[in-house]
Amino acid sequence: MSDVKVFKPRFNPAKPAFGLLVFLLYLFLLAPLLIVFVVSFASNQYLSFPPEGFTLKWYEMLPEESTFMEGMKVSLIVAVIVTLIVLALGVPAALALDRFEFKAKAAVQSFFLSPLLIPSIVLALGMVLLFGPLELNNTYAGIIIGHVAITIPFVIRTTLMSLATTDTSCEAAARILGAGSWTVFRRVTLPIIQPGVIAGGVIAFIVSFDEAVISLFVAESGLPTLPVQVLRYVENSADAAVAALSVILILISLAVVVVVERVMGLRKALR
Repeated sequence: MSDVKVFKPRFNPAKPAFGLLVFLLYLFLLAPLLIVFVVSFASNQYLSFPPEGFTLKWYEMLPEESTFMEGMKVSLIVAVIVTLIVLALGVPAALALDRFEFKAKAAVQSFFLSPLLIPSIVLALGMVLLFGPLELNNTYAGIIIGHVAITIPFVIRTTLMSLATTDTSCEAAARILGAGSWTVFRRVTLPIIQPGVIAGGVIAFIVSFDEAVISLFVAESGLPTLPVQVLRYVENSADAAVAALSVILILISLAVVVVVERVMGLRKALR
């Protein structure tokens, strides 16, 4: 009877080194958020780290800051409207790019995705010059148009990713059975691409809500959004109220992402 040789994998020193590198990378990315979280409870009179003590006064004073509340209202209104618009425009655009062949298709796709490649300050400057004669500066319409331009690529990309993995045979079967184009889209296509559509909508909402550069240029004086109000506040009052507000915004963004992930996970499990 021959001896059975047990294979023992050799120790690879690269694995611990890679793990340490990943840990340091995560630490580098999360350190600013952790510092903001700690500073939001600091009793320091000015925005500084490390804290001299801990207090909740910065959270208690947020509802009393009318500038923050007004900026929050403007940002929420803009983000909701922008999300609805980019979903209404982005999903059909993605369907057209995926299902139809036409001349200059690559150019059209590049045009829709170009805002991701152009610096925000360049877009903002161009919008200010364009909106001036049209009297759209310092208006909801101007902010919304600017935010739509930078958020619609996310909806198109996530929808295209979902469409790339779909089986068109279900749609063909529905048409053979007599379903119209709208019925096929509503009952077959949309449920299949729903994860990509929802992901694009969530990203568009968060990007629009947090957008500062375009909002600062287009509506700095008339309808300042929350990021613009935060910039103004930091210029005049360097206390930890901004850190407290930042923590709340981070928690809201995380809550939205977690809720969407849980809901989509439950739906997938039920299918």
